Amino acid sequence: MSPRPRSSSDKRPLERLHEKIATRDRGWFFAAIAEKVSARRAEKGLSQRELAELVGTTQSAIARLERGGRPPRIDTLLTIADALECDLVVDLVPKR
Repeated sequence: MSPRPRSSSDKRPLERLHEKIATRDRGWFFAAIAEKVSARRAEKGLSQRELAELVGTTQSAIARLERGGRPPRIDTLLTIADALECDLVVDLVPKR
């Protein structure tokens, strides 16, 4: 019996990012941020709950963001970046 394909909810944000890039989905930007938030949080030894407390949100909101579930608001990203001791960099690049 062959293994069943992994559903979208079983995949890590980076896997979803690669899929979105392959299909040219604009959601790749948020998937990349989700992966970076997750990695930086782990680097700092914080749980999702601890990060949520620093940010003033809930653990489930952090989990949704890390899954790439819903694009976060820019003010939320700024607060998360501050809590993770990071700069948030957003850039506009002309299309080719």
